[in-house]
Amino acid sequence: MTKRVNYIIRYAIDLLIIGVLVGIDQYTKLLAVQKLKDQEPFDLILGVLQFAYLENRGAAFGIFQNQKWFFILTGSVFLVAIAIALYKLPLKKKYTLLRICFVLIAAGALGNMIDRIRLNYVIDFIYIIYINFPIFNIADCYVTVATIFFVVLICFYYKEEDLDFKKAKQVKIHSSMLEEEESYDTDSHPGK
Repeated sequence: MTKRVNYIIRYAIDLLIIGVLVGIDQYTKLLAVQKLKDQEPFDLILGVLQFAYLENRGAAFGIFQNQKWFFILTGSVFLVAIAIALYKLPLKKKYTLLRICFVLIAAGALGNMIDRIRLNYVIDFIYIIYINFPIFNIADCYVTVATIFFVVLICFYYKEEDLDFKKAKQVKIHSSMLEEEESYDTDSHPGK
């Protein structure tokens, strides 16, 4: 197969995975509406983890309340940037973890953007009581886990030259592939 066909197949797989992840997120939010809305919170692990319905019109920790178009615009910019990054990412195994991070972030951004466009708010329902963490959803989990993993990869796994994709696409020649150069005798070359 040609390189172009490989990229198209890889990109299609990425989009399919994003679609499945968004579907999971939207399904869990539908369940939250059906089972939790106008109900008392449900303790999954008493004093630790609870399902509680919340309509979040802001961002994390309740900031930027009722800024729907800001979130849609910001999310759209992120999605375009991720689409470009996925397209430019080399098809080498070395970049699979980075590709997974981009796919998870895109799925999370898209899942919450669908809520904002459709409902004017995001449905949150997972509450960690033990640490009094803000209520969140599956899309938030995708973004948070992928972002943490992304930072770890950039800081500890990939080298700077690994992220220069122009160089990464070039074939590297190992020194053993080159013919040995004859030693340069300066005595036999006057003036040198």
